[in-house]
Amino acid sequence: MAASRTDLNDPATDAGTRSAVCPVDHAEFSGDAAHHGYEPFDMNDPFPAYERLRAEEPVMYDERIGLWVVTRWADVRAVFEDWETFSSENAQAPIRERGPEASRIMKEGGFTAYSGLSARIPPDHSRIRAIAQRAFTPRRFKALEPTIRENTRAALEKMLESPDRQGDFLHDIAFDIPTVTILTLLGVDSAMVPMYKRWSDSRGAMTWGDLSDDQQIPHAHNLVEYWQECERLVVQAHRDGGDSLIADLVEAQGAGAEITDHEIASLCYSLLFAGHETTTTLIANSVRVLLGHREAWEAIVADPTRIPSAIDEVLRYSGSIVAWRRKALRDTAIGGVAIPEGAGILLVMGSANRDDEVFAHPDQFDIDRTDARNHLSFGYGIHYCLGNMLAKLQDRIVLEESAAAVPSLRLTGTPIAFGENLSFRAPTSVPVTWEA
Repeated sequence: MAASRTDLNDPATDAGTRSAVCPVDHAEFSGDAAHHGYEPFDMNDPFPAYERLRAEEPVMYDERIGLWVVTRWADVRAVFEDWETFSSENAQAPIRERGPEASRIMKEGGFTAYSGLSARIPPDHSRIRAIAQRAFTPRRFKALEPTIRENTRAALEKMLESPDRQGDFLHDIAFDIPTVTILTLLGVDSAMVPMYKRWSDSRGAMTWGDLSDDQQIPHAHNLVEYWQECERLVVQAHRDGGDSLIADLVEAQGAGAEITDHEIASLCYSLLFAGHETTTTLIANSVRVLLGHREAWEAIVADPTRIPSAIDEVLRYSGSIVAWRRKALRDTAIGGVAIPEGAGILLVMGSANRDDEVFAHPDQFDIDRTDARNHLSFGYGIHYCLGNMLAKLQDRIVLEESAAAVPSLRLTGTPIAFGENLSFRAPTSVPVTWEA
């Protein structure tokens, strides 16, 4: 068994009112008494609160975010699976309502982006996903592997040139590689990485962050630019063709596939975010967790064939996406708790992945675990992540190359913080060092 410390935040540990849609009166509770220590936007060490929620109130209404918080594995999977009762239509809705100035900027800028797939419901979801799957193929991913490996080696070489043998694996390695990969897939010049990262950061902040009206304004400008670029890419694909996923979708459209230019642009809008942001975090978390469990790191250095199982365990133990939203389309129940029609639901996969009803010793990180692939980090059911193979491919290559090039890699001991967010658990840095 690999080392079994708790998740890493520093080098040793990682550490009411009545709502209109809530049939339960929470007025008698306040603070931790009402929420079991759960803080929706605090990602530094949410796991103790998750454990208390699973044990004490596995389906809890949180009036601070207006969502029912669901934390047990069986309940989370059941909601994902029942798309006819629990709609994904709110998955991409802003957590906080857009302020008047941000709304004006986006309206006047022609911002009409909609979800590529994750917030769509059948029949549109089924139609678009079937078309996208024809372009989003293992063959295309395989063709990207040499480029991913070459980019990884170049990034490692650059980091290892540091005279003081200090680096930040997030910014030096994980930051650019998935972005270059997804831009290559979509036929975009890799020189635009900084621009796309800026747009992507704004999308994450505007959708899943807790921003004031004034804080939203620069992000609103960025989202207008982002959407206009997606529309431009579709126009370019119509004009020039090319070898890219967007060109494949335009070609399919020309051959009779039922997909509009707006839908292709919306897929681009989603893929440019999901295709790199969560993969950057997966790579950073993989290195962070493996280095923090030294036996596991040394195991993959000695035998790289163990990397795929290590990735699944990272996804279970410290996934990039820890929560996702659904909406109840009718009066229903989750885990025996009545849920009213129209209620918003937060499915906490980060908690479900540590449910001891499913995973033995769930707070232990063990790359030999045989059931790690039962994690819910890629969702479940009809919305299961379309890009999961590409994400795992990139993570595998980075781990292979890193373990071979710098087996002495280790964390510096600097505490690692995580950005505030409702859904994404992303470290803000992964400071590393190595032997000469």
